[in-house]
Amino acid sequence: METMIRKDPLFSLCGLNCCLCPRFNAEGSSTCPGCGGEGFARLHPTCAVATCNKKHDKVEYCFQCSAYPCKKYESESGCDSFISYKRVRSNLAEAKSDLAAYRARLDRRHEILRSLLEGYNDGRAKGLYCLAANDLPLESLELLLEKAESLPRAMDAKQKAAALKDELARIAAELGLELKLRK
Repeated sequence: METMIRKDPLFSLCGLNCCLCPRFNAEGSSTCPGCGGEGFARLHPTCAVATCNKKHDKVEYCFQCSAYPCKKYESESGCDSFISYKRVRSNLAEAKSDLAAYRARLDRRHEILRSLLEGYNDGRAKGLYCLAANDLPLESLELLLEKAESLPRAMDAKQKAAALKDELARIAAELGLELKLRK
């Protein structure tokens, strides 16, 4: 695949929230630059959506394509890779309706995720925090961050992460959501 450079690698062509992916938030050689970021083609040489885009309208987001919605978006994907695909169709619908507002909400989700990773990660919570940042309503994420910031300073990272994992389980159960990837 020839190099694809996009203005916004944090929100993908196909509707994934790249900035909420564990690989985007990784350190070292496994870090992904996001959709169309520097080095994307090397990490994802056969991206079907990028290939399709190249053959069609060469848009920034699939919802801008003249063929949208195409077969790819007729039904929800039943499996995930590194990031949850559960919200792809709704992400694209929200972005199509008001891209600036969607990007502002995505930026806030990313800020909350970074706060959780920096201050409340026991080294094993990244995947869960990424799923939560992607799949939970923004209001629930705001409440989770408030809960995190109210934890006693004397708690170590492992204790803080355990408390937040319990809170995430409670929130997910209340919302009827399952915070895990579908393989």
